[in-house]
Amino acid sequence: MIRRDLTAMARNELSKPMQIAIEHEVVQPLTTTFDYGCGRGHDVDALHNLNWKIRGWDPLHRNATKKIKSDVVTLIYVINVIERPAERQEVLKAAWNLTKKCLVIAVRLEHERDEAHIRPHADGWMTSKSTFQKFFNQDEITNWIESVLGVDVITAAPGLLYVFKDKKDLEEFRARRYRIRIPSKSIRISDKRFKEHQEVLRTVIDFVAMHGRIPKDSELEETEIIKNEFGTIKQAFRVIQTVTDRDEWVHIAEKCRIELLVHLALRTFDGQYKMSELPISTQYDIRAFFGSLKIATNDASRLLFSVGNLESIQLACRSSTVGKLTPSALYIHRDALHHLPAALRVYEACARRIVGEIPEANLIKLHRDSKMVSYLSYPDFWDNPHPPLHSSFTVNLVEQSFSFHGFAKRANRPILHRKELFIPKTDIRYAKFANLSTEEQKAGLYDEPNLIGTEEGWKAQLLAKKIKIDLSHEVGRTN
Repeated sequence: MIRRDLTAMARNELSKPMQIAIEHEVVQPLTTTFDYGCGRGHDVDALHNLNWKIRGWDPLHRNATKKIKSDVVTLIYVINVIERPAERQEVLKAAWNLTKKCLVIAVRLEHERDEAHIRPHADGWMTSKSTFQKFFNQDEITNWIESVLGVDVITAAPGLLYVFKDKKDLEEFRARRYRIRIPSKSIRISDKRFKEHQEVLRTVIDFVAMHGRIPKDSELEETEIIKNEFGTIKQAFRVIQTVTDRDEWVHIAEKCRIELLVHLALRTFDGQYKMSELPISTQYDIRAFFGSLKIATNDASRLLFSVGNLESIQLACRSSTVGKLTPSALYIHRDALHHLPAALRVYEACARRIVGEIPEANLIKLHRDSKMVSYLSYPDFWDNPHPPLHSSFTVNLVEQSFSFHGFAKRANRPILHRKELFIPKTDIRYAKFANLSTEEQKAGLYDEPNLIGTEEGWKAQLLAKKIKIDLSHEVGRTN
């Protein structure tokens, strides 16, 4: 007997798919959300307590709730616990029929199967608790959803997919998918007048930081207030410029231009489109940076074409002002993505289009000798002087596929050195990391680089040199 009642997990935080959907602004406080198959309802209760518009239904734990149409319907780890293929299809269609804007689907992937799944059953596995799990690969779940619903599917993360009802909502998601928010700490503000009008001026700052241009009147709710105080939005931004770093705004505008190119280059994969089909803010962005859609798409196409040439990738890697360059790859921290040359931004975005977001990955490996991108997870990157590798997703751009590798349970894991190379020099932690590397080099710890790339090799080198390194990134001597 299969115990579906035991598949609902008790959690102390939001499920990872729900966290990602919120981060992607698919699930929001004011959008109505219905969690179909919510289990014990932890996501529902947690967000409901924050006054979000969310309800949930589950056949075993919350069957009294009425199924209602909602802007967003989430189907989180439901499909994979249904052992009958026909029922899976029925549930998917039922959730889709309740969806007004976006259906969020999360499933378990093959790499998540472990020793708890003791024997095969139907097209899945039984656990020692008599629960069923069907593990998918990404292509399998994508193709299945598209065949059942007859619509395109967006890969949001490994095992997490979005299906949009309306083309407008799909285009808005595409437009913001490859946008990287510039850290606000880089915008320095120290002026009395700004502080007097900080609340209203902050909306202008946030918009320009996001789009690299001054907003149109129709794009801000606070336009009338701004006009009453400063005359025009443009004049308000001039006030902002007088109390911030003007060069920083030029830098932000260029990053936003590149982000728009990345979006348009990746948009090529989804077929032809008209300017009018794009979100209005994207239309304004295109006119501001390129003048016309034709010029923008031509530039984007040339950029995308260059990514198909490994010589172009080699050149871009060598010209990058950030990252650790090795004979086979360029490694960067994800916070440094917006510092990359445009070709590498598209190169990485092509991989993210296949695998989606990897929230736990904080280092990105851009392969130079093959068309691959790896997303590496080092959970203790900032605190551990030499953090070990926890896991990796490697995307093969030629085969349009990805693979997972776990290192948490392995002995002698790979570790990092020279962490300052992965981040931009403007990062406040750069000097701390660089000082540690200098001291380690002086101590002779890098004399045999082939020995120090793993935990055991590094420990042996420290022991041989009678050196210790504490969590504050300080080098000391042992007795």
